[in-house]
Amino acid sequence: MKPVAIFRFSPTEGPGHFADWLGKHGIRWQLIALDRKEAVPEDPRAFSGVGMMGGPMSANDALPWSEPLIALLRDAVNADVPVIGHCLGGQILAKALGAHVRRTATPEIGWGEVEVSDPAGAALFGRRQRFRTFQWHHDVFGLPQGAKRVLTNRFNPEQAYMFGKHLGFQCHIEMTREMVETWCRSGADELPARSTGGTQSRADIFDDLDVRLQELSLVADDVYAHWARGLVPS
Repeated sequence: MKPVAIFRFSPTEGPGHFADWLGKHGIRWQLIALDRKEAVPEDPRAFSGVGMMGGPMSANDALPWSEPLIALLRDAVNADVPVIGHCLGGQILAKALGAHVRRTATPEIGWGEVEVSDPAGAALFGRRQRFRTFQWHHDVFGLPQGAKRVLTNRFNPEQAYMFGKHLGFQCHIEMTREMVETWCRSGADELPARSTGGTQSRADIFDDLDVRLQELSLVADDVYAHWARGLVPS
């Protein structure tokens, strides 16, 4: 099978549990580090699937890779090469599908509960009706035309969508302890002294962290297994 292309936008936001899951299941992957000025490939058919991670920038920023990546994603959708986007990646996919990305009035940072909002999400999330996931975002995507909202919460209703075999997430299901520790160091000025609204303090983020990560990884395992069934064989 051809490798899965994984786009990294920031050195602090690597593939995490997504890459761990692919490796565990014998699925090759190729990191394309846009933060190191690596070029966006021209043909998505060189890959069995496309994954995108998070990043501190906005999907609306005019960056050198923005237009080539949007073009690649549209070609991937047209060629039936499955795409999955995490947070910024989900926003960029939504934009490629014609939806708007905007600043939210309620940023989310830390742990929060999301609910499955469509029957299509039942199999995707292992029959769970709700689960706790990790967040770190100031922008949100609109729902692309023709997509199904599959996750929601009380702060920002668009938490995940399905568009055929393609998936976009506002939340981060790919988290590892190393990623949480790194983000809380690099983004320390964004953390309140006390949790308020959708934003948690550092202390609350780290409360029972390993158990929370283990539970989230089980959710991610179900999502990745569902998505990987659509990978394009060689």
